[in-house]
Amino acid sequence: MRSAGTAEAPADAGAGPAHGLTALLTTAMAFSMMQLFLLGALGPRLVDRLGVSETVLGLTTTVGFGTAAVLSPMGGRIVDRVGPRRALVTLLTLSAVALGLIGAAPGSGLLLVAVALGGLPQALANPATNKAILASVPAPRRGAVTGAKQSGVQLGAFVAGLPLAVVASAIGWRGAVWVAAGAALLAALWAWRALPADASPPPPKGAASGPASARPGGPVPWLAAFSLFLGAGIASVNTYLALFGSQRLEMGPTVAGALVAVLGVAGIAGRVGWSRAATPGRAPWLPALLAGGAVGAAVLLAAAVRVDLLVWVAAVAVGLFAVSGNAVSMVLVMQRSVPGRAGQDSALVAAGFFAGFAVGPPLFGPLAERRRYGEGWVLVSVEFAVAGAVALAWAVRDRRTRADGP
Repeated sequence: MRSAGTAEAPADAGAGPAHGLTALLTTAMAFSMMQLFLLGALGPRLVDRLGVSETVLGLTTTVGFGTAAVLSPMGGRIVDRVGPRRALVTLLTLSAVALGLIGAAPGSGLLLVAVALGGLPQALANPATNKAILASVPAPRRGAVTGAKQSGVQLGAFVAGLPLAVVASAIGWRGAVWVAAGAALLAALWAWRALPADASPPPPKGAASGPASARPGGPVPWLAAFSLFLGAGIASVNTYLALFGSQRLEMGPTVAGALVAVLGVAGIAGRVGWSRAATPGRAPWLPALLAGGAVGAAVLLAAAVRVDLLVWVAAVAVGLFAVSGNAVSMVLVMQRSVPGRAGQDSALVAAGFFAGFAVGPPLFGPLAERRRYGEGWVLVSVEFAVAGAVALAWAVRDRRTRADGP
């Protein structure tokens, strides 16, 4: 059964248009979280020049992702109703406005308002991009396209951590943020011109009722819980990795920002590679595997307190394992969602992820203020371990359910 919003792409869809769509969706994912990656990469400059404390720096992540977590379920319904084109143009325009306000912020007050506004594009990002994939990409290629577009988040981390950090050294941190805002507006124009018009009729009300994916035994509640703990750990790394390098490992601001860039490059490779590997038979087991690798990465961060060079290995490992978990979660959502529910199911899993991002930094922040980074990274390892336990429990349950099924 097909609905107007989630009709499958024809099997012979051309590779050329698919590549263009992949590039656009990757860009949209990058801008959906660009403001938070910039705040993390520019953290040392904000602490020194804007008078933002380490705790307030963590609070920016909490405000942004708390807003995204609250709005995600509604965002999913909106995307299912209005279509991916309108949603993506709105996403990119709001990202530009949020970045512009961050660049103009005289202190922490307007900074937090701008970050809250930036939660809106985050809430739209996964539902809109997943919906576009289901509408335009043949089923055999969806895993690869999903991994590529999810890597856009880490592309944003790379751009914030290296190119824009270098720009900040040349023209100031405000100028770097305004450059990003202008690029987001150009991307909004690209989306408006490149995407086909959205279908006018909304999906039938009955099509979205009672999906198998939302039942307690289905993947969505479990993936949301997995994403909650995974997101808590990743958010702490994203927010405090550069500050850790600057304050504890005595790196310069540009070198410390490069840690975020290294994490971003590794995350791109991890999200593309693991999403390609997420075949229907293998995908249920991958979240637990990736969480196990993430625990090892957090342990390496704790060890870097004594052996500085390990921080680079740890940044790569966080990218390859921890940040790849969300991409595999989205592949699972598209594999298991029923027609008409892809946007809402994506949003529910994303809400768990965003809630984790809202919770993680405030737990880590007080430790960072006291320079107790080793204990903070141990906390992150525990969060990753709980995520792995949840993922493993669901994978075992899912195998038993399928074995007992008709």
